[in-house]
This record gives sequence, structure tokens and C-alpha cells, in this order.
Amino acid sequence: MRRLLAVFSLFLMLLLPFGVMAQDSLAKKKAVPISKMSKVSKELQKSLDINDETQIGQNYERLANEFLNKGDNAKAEEYYKKALASYTKQNLAEDKIRVTRSIAKVQENQKKFDSAIKNYEIAGAIAEDKNEEKINQNDANRLRTQASPVTQAGYVNSNIELLKRDNKIDEVAAAYVQKAENSLQQKNKIVAIESYNKALAYAKDKPEEVIKIKNEIAKVYASDSQFEKAIGISERLLAEAKTKQDFTTQIKQLQSLAKLYFKKEEPKKAVVSLKEAYDLASKNGNSTEAKKSLSALIEYYKTKGDDKESIALYEQFFKNFDELIQSDTTLIDAKTFQVTEDKIRQLEKEKTLKDELITKKNTFNYFLLGSILLLLLLFLFIVKALYSIKTKNKEIALQSLRREMNPHFIFNSLNSVNQFISENKELEANKYLTSYSNLMRNMMENSNKDFITLDKEIEQLKKYLDLEHLRFQDKFDFKINVDEALDAETVLVPNMIIQPHLENAIWHGLRYLDKKGFLNLNFEFKDEKVMVVIEDNGIGLTKSRELKTSNQKAHESRGLSNTKERIGLLNELYKKNISFEIIEKEIPETGTIVRIIFPLIDKI
Repeated sequence: MRRLLAVFSLFLMLLLPFGVMAQDSLAKKKAVPISKMSKVSKELQKSLDINDETQIGQNYERLANEFLNKGDNAKAEEYYKKALASYTKQNLAEDKIRVTRSIAKVQENQKKFDSAIKNYEIAGAIAEDKNEEKINQNDANRLRTQASPVTQAGYVNSNIELLKRDNKIDEVAAAYVQKAENSLQQKNKIVAIESYNKALAYAKDKPEEVIKIKNEIAKVYASDSQFEKAIGISERLLAEAKTKQDFTTQIKQLQSLAKLYFKKEEPKKAVVSLKEAYDLASKNGNSTEAKKSLSALIEYYKTKGDDKESIALYEQFFKNFDELIQSDTTLIDAKTFQVTEDKIRQLEKEKTLKDELITKKNTFNYFLLGSILLLLLLFLFIVKALYSIKTKNKEIALQSLRREMNPHFIFNSLNSVNQFISENKELEANKYLTSYSNLMRNMMENSNKDFITLDKEIEQLKKYLDLEHLRFQDKFDFKINVDEALDAETVLVPNMIIQPHLENAIWHGLRYLDKKGFLNLNFEFKDEKVMVVIEDNGIGLTKSRELKTSNQKAHESRGLSNTKERIGLLNELYKKNISFEIIEKEIPETGTIVRIIFPLIDKI
């Protein structure tokens, strides 16, 4: 008979695996409600399938929480670490701190103290809030000082105050539980019970936590042989569970009562509780708890040598075995989650491959974009260089054209000096040379400038006209008029654009007159524009061409084209829209009018 009981006990130990196998064939026959863990698993699969990183991290954490609630710390740690990897990838600081602390807690539950200390320190190091940093550091120090419960108590008390200050209710409850455990280490059961009761106050909105804490209080009373108080707690929990029709809690409380009755040496009451727990587990399809209750009963009967009761339980169990297995949703949940977890593993591998492909694609895209950007920058550099060269060439061309006007003027001036010397007009020659040198100095000073102020231009033009008048004083008089609306010290005019037209007016118009002519130079301000008008009453363009030699015609043509080219270059370089025209006066008047128009310029 004892051998038969031993075989039966072995069978009970192997019940769960066989039950799962049996359930595979029966799962299709009976629809079962989907557990919360299965729902989270399905949501995780969806988020992995669509590669939604935000949802992936959240679902990993939710699944880890479900494992923690079931007491599976190893699985909880696994999924918390996956959640942390996802949050790290997204650079979510608050989520990283929270999950790192959760990892430390489950590692502490598994006695992995070195790893737990490290993760508490990491959570504290990345926390921006000083209280949060201190809380994690306290937990790290608490684990370092396990050999000294008194020292540990200081860290626990510090955390309780900090957590209260931050209004972290759930963690305050857990901290009071830690304080109770610490008090038990110090053999102080009164403070332990006080701490458990304070934990209850903070955990009142979490029924499962309340049940756990109350059971811990019952254990403390039982260890102190206060069995009535311990039994009272378990009976109240049992009554509440019956009211809520919470069969799982009823079963566990009946088992707890049985243990208490055995300790109190009231085995009959213990057996009644175990049988009730076994019947309740069998009726509600909880094979694990049925096995636990049945094992406890058989163990008791073995010690009493009551083979008859053992065989009766054995026969009853086998009679209800198929029904128990078919109704056990926990077996289906376990099998379902195993399949789901395999699917999750496959999706994780696919996600890794997708991420690698995306990374490679992004790397290629960044390389391509970088190459295009470099080519674009190179192109822009070349365009800028070409534009700079083109602009420089225009500036050189403009400077060259400006200087091209000087040789003819210098040649005419030297001829004038020569003429004065040949006529023994030494005084006039000296005066002419002095004025000429002043004019040349001004022209050299401004030779590298495209625009000069109006007052400098007028000074330069007046010196030039004074020189020409000294030579042809019996041929013309001149006058320079400046509009009062123009500020000669700030308004800018194109350099060396006006002088060639004054020279043409004198040399090709006025000097051929039989009478004394007149040259009028006006600077007017009209319609927000500066108008330069050069007017003479010389012989006019037509008659002047008739009197010119071929060399003079060529020079005049080159002078006009020079002016047009310079105005064109100035417009290209400075976008000032300078215009220029020459008009011959109509009979009976003779002479020419030159108009140069440009916008009001006060800076370049």
C-alpha cells in the first residue's frame, strides 16, 4: 500500500506536464476566456509586426508587469530588459529610469544583489529629480548593508519619507513592507506588524497586494504562536473572497488555514480546510492548486498511516481527472502563451532583420544625400568662383576702360603745354602745368574707384574745365549747376563718365565756333533720380563729323563705345540702371545735349 501511495505521489508531481499535453487535444472542445497576459501578448505581437517602437516598449513593460504579478521574476526581468532596450532606442529618459528600477527590484527578488545594486545606481545616475536619485541610491546602499539590518533600516526610513513627499503611493506601500521585513530581521515583531498595517493603508486600492500583506501579518502572528489572530485574518480574507466569488483566493486562504491548524495541532480542522480547497480547485478547474491540496492531504495521511483515506482520495481524483483537465484554463493559458512566446521570438528576429535593413538603407541614403550635398556645395563653390572671376574681370575691364581715357587727355594737355612754350607764354605754361598736376593727382587718387562723391567729381571736373578754358579761353565759357536737393558730400556718381563728354563738347564742338560758345553742366534731382545734363552750343554732331579727320572719327567712336561699355559694366556689377543718350539740337540751334541718368546712390 505504501508503494502504491508513493507511485500516486509521483503521479501528482507529474500532473501538470501531462495535463498540458492532454489539454492540447481538448482545447478545441471548450471556449475559454482570454487572460490579461494573453491580451498583452497579442498586442505585443501586433506592435512587433508593424514595427511600432513606441508600442513595443510599452507592451514589453506591461508583459513584464504581468509576470511580476504572477511571481515569475525571471520572466519579468527578461521582458523589462527588452522594454529598456526599446526605451533606450527611443531616448525616453523617464521610461528608462522607471524600467531600470523595476529590473533592480526583480533582480533583488531573485537574490541577484550585485546586479540589483548596479541597476539601482544606474537609475539614480540618470534621474534628473534629486529625490528620485536619492531613493535609488538608498536602495543600492540598503543591499550593500544586508549584514546590518539596523543600517538598512535607516535607508528604508529615508525612502519612505522621500516617496511620501513625491506622493508615490504604490512604492510607499512596498517600502513599508521592506521596513516590516527589516524589523523581523531585528526580531521586532511589533514594529513589523505596525509597518505591515501602514503598508495596507497605502495599498488599499490594490486588492491583491492587500491580501499578500494580510497573509504576511498572519504569518507573524503564527510565528509568535498567536494562532487565533492569524486564523482570524485568514478567515476574514476567506469570507471576503467568498463574497467576491474569488475562487483562487478562497483556495489559497483555505490552504493557509490548514497550515495554521496543523501548527496549532488541530489536524481535523486542517484536513477539512484542505478537502474544501481541493474540492473548490477541482470544481473551478485549477489543477495546480488541486494538486497542492491533494499532496498535503496524502502527506498527512501517510504520517498517520491512514491508507484507506489515501486510496479514497486517489480514486476520487482519477474519477474527476478528465473533467478537471478540460476545465483548467490555466493549462490552456500556459500552452497558449508558450505558442505566443514562440511567435514573439520569431517576430523579434524579423524585427531585428528589418532594423538592420532600415539601418543599412538609412546609411546608404545618408551617404547618397551627403554625396549629393558635397556635389552641390562643390557646384556652388565653382559657380561662386566663376562668378567671382567674372566679376573681377568686369572690374578689371572697367578699370582698363577708365584708364584708356587718360592717354588722349594727357597727350592733348602736353600739346597745350608745348604750344604755350613755343609761343613764349612761360607764365601760362607754368600755370597750366600746375593745374594739370593737381588734376592728375586727383584722377590718380580716384582711379581705382567706380563711384566717388559728387563734391569730388565736381572738383575734378572744374579743374579739368579750368585747364581747357585756359587753353581755349576765347572759345567758350562754362558753368556748373548743382540742384540744392542733392547732398554733394554723400551722393555718389560714376567716376570718369562725365569728363569724356565735356572733352568732346569742347574739342569737337565749341573750339570750331567763330564766336565764343558756352558749356553748361547741370546736376539735377528728379523723380528720385540724378540727371547729369551736358549742353553746348557748338557746331553740332553733323558738322563736327564733316570736319574731322579719319583718326579723329575713330577716336570719337572709341570714346562713345568706351562710355557705353563702362556704363554696361557698372550696371552689371552694381545693378544701378544707369542710362546715357546724346541728342543733337535742331536748327536753328546748334550744339549737342548729353544726358546721363542714374538712381540716387548714397552707398555701394
